[in-house]
Amino acid sequence: MKAKLIFSLLIMFHAVAFAQNVNNIQMPELLNDNARKTIHIPDILGYKTLKCDFHIHTVFSDGIVWPTVRVDEAWQEGLDAIAITDHIENNPSKKHVGGDDNSSFEIAKPRAEQKNIILIHAGEITRSMPPGHFNALFLKDVTKLDTPDYMDAFKAAADQDAFIIWNHPGWKAQQPDTCKWWELHTQLYKNEWIHGIEVFNEKEWYPVALDWSMDKNLASMANSDIHGITAGMYNLEKYHRPMTLVFAKERTEKSVKEAMFDKRTLAWFGDNLAGKEEFLSAIFTNAIDTEFIKESEKGKVYLLKNSSDVPFHLISDDETFTIPKKGEVMVTVRDSGKKYKISNLFIKGTENLSVSLPTK
Repeated sequence: MKAKLIFSLLIMFHAVAFAQNVNNIQMPELLNDNARKTIHIPDILGYKTLKCDFHIHTVFSDGIVWPTVRVDEAWQEGLDAIAITDHIENNPSKKHVGGDDNSSFEIAKPRAEQKNIILIHAGEITRSMPPGHFNALFLKDVTKLDTPDYMDAFKAAADQDAFIIWNHPGWKAQQPDTCKWWELHTQLYKNEWIHGIEVFNEKEWYPVALDWSMDKNLASMANSDIHGITAGMYNLEKYHRPMTLVFAKERTEKSVKEAMFDKRTLAWFGDNLAGKEEFLSAIFTNAIDTEFIKESEKGKVYLLKNSSDVPFHLISDDETFTIPKKGEVMVTVRDSGKKYKISNLFIKGTENLSVSLPTK
């Protein structure tokens, strides 16, 4: 009798519980966790490695997203700093959204402070080739760059102590035949009005621009130039958006600016890193940990562990192997001084970083 009573009460409880939920049953499991991705790139040479994208657009030029969305994307994708670089001369949405060249920064700034994202005040000087398109970073007033003469626009940027980047130098819409350094770029360079260059933009890699970067001591940059949403453009499960790694003393805007003017950057796109040898070498050395396993007839056996999100593809005269990102591989080393090329780490357009394995 007691068992029957308990059974009846349970049926009544479930019936009441169901009846209470027929109007609104929450299913939070369908939603994103809204978690921030952690990017694993080691700090090097006493600097913090900051993940940055210095070329992105919003509805305040020819992008299709609101400025706060750019901050949310950056936070979710593990970035430290971004620059919203809406076109100064090309703003097809202006009649719909109003505002001026500073509006995207002003709207995004409170969200950036909330999300702890370094937001850099910037704009894009948009002209035909030559000179092409350039981003001016660390501005105080973007509207001062809105002038008929592009040389006046560059001077207005320089007067605000801007860091100026030559964007997509090999973009076929402006440079259909070859990636060319024009005489006008020499004039801008001599005026110290070019400080960095995109060796990668959106989905395009310009090896010759890396050569210019190294020969002229320009900061090597990789940026997304994103107009839509990043998840709609990039395979974020397998890769990441293109970004510039900045080696800064601190995680502050001031330190980012100082590092960029000192040319402490690397371009990171797909599985590739491109830039100065000292930074590439430091990334590899700090990412790889070596564990001795045993002696064998063919040499010493080591376990190479990679703590970073960059795989390393090593090539020598007689062998090829990969140390996978966030993974490990076992290798046999006959000669501890043997040199390998890392085929996805570029110190020139057609030249790779050369290393010896960090054996113990």
